[in-house]
Amino acid sequence: MNNALPQGTWLNPPGDSYLDQGGFHVTTKLESDFWRETSYGFTHHSGHALLNEFPQNSAIELSWLLNYHQQFDQAGLFIYSDESNWIKAGIEFADGAPQLGAVVTIGKSDWSVAPVADWMGREVHLRISRSGDALTVRARTDGDWQLVRLAPLDPNRHWRAGLHAASPTREGLVITFTSITTGSADSSLHG
Repeated sequence: MNNALPQGTWLNPPGDSYLDQGGFHVTTKLESDFWRETSYGFTHHSGHALLNEFPQNSAIELSWLLNYHQQFDQAGLFIYSDESNWIKAGIEFADGAPQLGAVVTIGKSDWSVAPVADWMGREVHLRISRSGDALTVRARTDGDWQLVRLAPLDPNRHWRAGLHAASPTREGLVITFTSITTGSADSSLHG
């Protein structure tokens, strides 16, 4: 982790968070989650996200250790405007495997996932780039970046971004974040 505690404002503070030589450790509270209506019929706005400004033509990159294995445990990046407009991307453990995916919420949530069982126990890197009316989400472990999602983003809204963690079916999930950086947006959707 960078040499200082990650800066920002918590949207729903976690049960605990601390920095040591191993990283920035975040412990979730009971039944924490972000979801809005679709299919499940409920709205949850209790996940933990440490947010900063996310201006146009910028990117945020995060890494963490994928070592969780209970249903719906999750970590990654959170892009937030308000309770009805947000995006989360990362790894969620679902149906017996870690799933790389994203949830885009514009009034109601959607969900896209792809299993990444071979990523278990490794350091995951996630990058979200903001340009124009779109977010580009990419992820990798040791290899090349792979495109996860191209998502719409209303450029007229105020957006914040940062790390997130949640555990909808329990409490006490500890996520170890190993780095977070910001910079310029990606120059192209395709390499």
